[in-house]
Amino acid sequence: MLICPICQQALSVVDNGVACPANHRFDRARQGYLNLLPVQHKNSRDPGDNVAMVEARRRFLDGGHYAPLARRLAELAAERAPQRWLDIGCGEGYYTAQIAELLADADGYALDISREAVKRACARSRARSLRDAALPTSLSVASLTWLVASMARVPLADASCNLLASVFSPLDWQEALRLLAPGGGLLRMGPTSEHLMQLRQKLYDEVRDYDEQKHLGLIPPGMRLAHSETLRFALNLTSSQARADLLAMTPHGWRASAERRAAVIAEDFEVTVSIRYDWIEKL
Repeated sequence: MLICPICQQALSVVDNGVACPANHRFDRARQGYLNLLPVQHKNSRDPGDNVAMVEARRRFLDGGHYAPLARRLAELAAERAPQRWLDIGCGEGYYTAQIAELLADADGYALDISREAVKRACARSRARSLRDAALPTSLSVASLTWLVASMARVPLADASCNLLASVFSPLDWQEALRLLAPGGGLLRMGPTSEHLMQLRQKLYDEVRDYDEQKHLGLIPPGMRLAHSETLRFALNLTSSQARADLLAMTPHGWRASAERRAAVIAEDFEVTVSIRYDWIEKL
């Protein structure tokens, strides 16, 4: 299932890690993840989200503000009943955990290029495992394989996944096509043009229009859109910490002026959450 990110041969478990026939070895970190991101595949010393962004997202999501989004994502994944699935760009593991809870009998993998994010995903997973240890076996959550890896060079074998989840994440369509078994699909979750509109209006004099269907034009031959739906609700942000965290976990946290950001954090406001789910099948 796992393949070497250097030579693409199969990886086997050895001692406290994995290795391929060419003797490329990758140790398992003490937090539990495998680092399959060779230094030659990095664009910077620590690629991906930094500690501040990861912590802001963790606090915001753990506050339950996006719980309906995660619940619907997991329901859509469960409807497809995959045997093996992968969360591409899993971040700190909030959405991954929701999917895993409804896919307890499936093999789950999750990767992100940010080591800091995957560290926190492992901590979340350990806490959930301790909780589930007290539950009947039938209610326990399947274990996950956590990976630090590039989304452009996913270290999984061709046609090895029945479902790929992509949540607010960039996507390499050719990698998605390579990874999916026939009949499998990509479950993509992304913003519509209404998403966080009130926040954007507070931050910018002119709000840029967003083409929420632009990604559909990128679907490669051999895949097709099979289902699409939108989940929309109003979110009342009464906590200054939540408002600050929402800014920090989006590009608005560095694009908008400091004065506008401070004004957003200072006062309660209601914002529209509007998210589109697409199921894109491999033919």
